[in-house]
Amino acid sequence: MGQQVVIVNTGCANISSVKFALERLGVQVTVSAEDAVIKGADKVFLPGVGTAYAAMRSIEQKQLTQTLQQLEQPVLGVCLGMQLMVTTSAESRRGDVTCLGLMPGHVARMQAGDLRLPHMGWNTVTPKPGSALFAGIPNETFFYFVHSYAVPVYENTLAECSYGQPFSAALQYNNYMGVQFHPERSGEAGAQLLTNFVNL
Repeated sequence: MGQQVVIVNTGCANISSVKFALERLGVQVTVSAEDAVIKGADKVFLPGVGTAYAAMRSIEQKQLTQTLQQLEQPVLGVCLGMQLMVTTSAESRRGDVTCLGLMPGHVARMQAGDLRLPHMGWNTVTPKPGSALFAGIPNETFFYFVHSYAVPVYENTLAECSYGQPFSAALQYNNYMGVQFHPERSGEAGAQLLTNFVNL
């Protein structure tokens, strides 16, 4: 009996690409917005694209906020999914968006100087030494990014990237982890990272 891997159905557009990437690795995946299914999973993926405001509205409409806050198994947020894990996001004309609060932190618009936003394409990532999520992935490995907002480097940063200035390419706080890049679009390195997470 393989482990139960669940992708939270946040209503965002990149769910199928994350699902296909896992299935290519031979991982059986369930997409669900049901409290019992998510809580019963061995590993949980929290995907997301688009805006924090729209994603949080979708999560609240599906009554998933408390479900996600109560999880004790490993959880991996991907792209916007990672940003939703922190306390607040500046990604709204309405002022700060209240996020899931799974870990401290704030999402801010990137200060990229003369570089254009969004930060889009391949960039190198430097993980902290000994990270199980980045096992077998060398320093300065390229991953694929698309974003204009980021979490600054702080105590929960698991890996760094730089675009105009350093930012968090990955976060970890207890059982909650997140990556700003798209592992499902990052070739062999992304496949390694997804495998590492499933095998935690």
